[in-house]
Amino acid sequence: MDISSARTSPSSDPGALTLRRASPADAADFVRLMSDPEVFANLMQLPYPSAEDWRRRFEELPKADALHLVAVRAGVVVGSAGLHPADRVRRRHVAMLGISVALPAQGQGIGTALMQALCDYADGWAGIQRIELNVFSDNARAIALYQRFGFRLEGTHVGYAMRHGVYADSLSMARLIPRQPVLAWPAQAA
Repeated sequence: MDISSARTSPSSDPGALTLRRASPADAADFVRLMSDPEVFANLMQLPYPSAEDWRRRFEELPKADALHLVAVRAGVVVGSAGLHPADRVRRRHVAMLGISVALPAQGQGIGTALMQALCDYADGWAGIQRIELNVFSDNARAIALYQRFGFRLEGTHVGYAMRHGVYADSLSMARLIPRQPVLAWPAQAA
């Protein structure tokens, strides 16, 4: 799969979903997506994001390492997901995952499409052995999505982050690469 170019679901439907890399031009769409209290409350985002902050984030992404995708339907960003590799030498095999889907678009397969693209990229192209994430413990829909992609519960962070004026618990989940890549010398002639 070529993540660098747009990938469209096989449909002539104008509501078809396209996945592509996020860019600074998406900043206004991210403000809209992250301004929804039902979306940012389940992420580690804060209310009142600015387009300039999002534009700067995308400009500063390490292009060769991180992968940040957007899901676009009818010209509108309806979801995003990213893999962000660890920066320490001993954790180069690890990436953190983050994902969000606009509230009106939830339950329509967008999270599944984004997760599939990120897992395919991690397993087949990036050499990522372990994907980690944190999810609020009451976000049952997200937890079910992660479990479908092989993520397992590793622990609970009590009082992990403030949400709506209350400290909320978070679950630590991870997924290990399902099939190790094969590396072997070719057979030597005797």
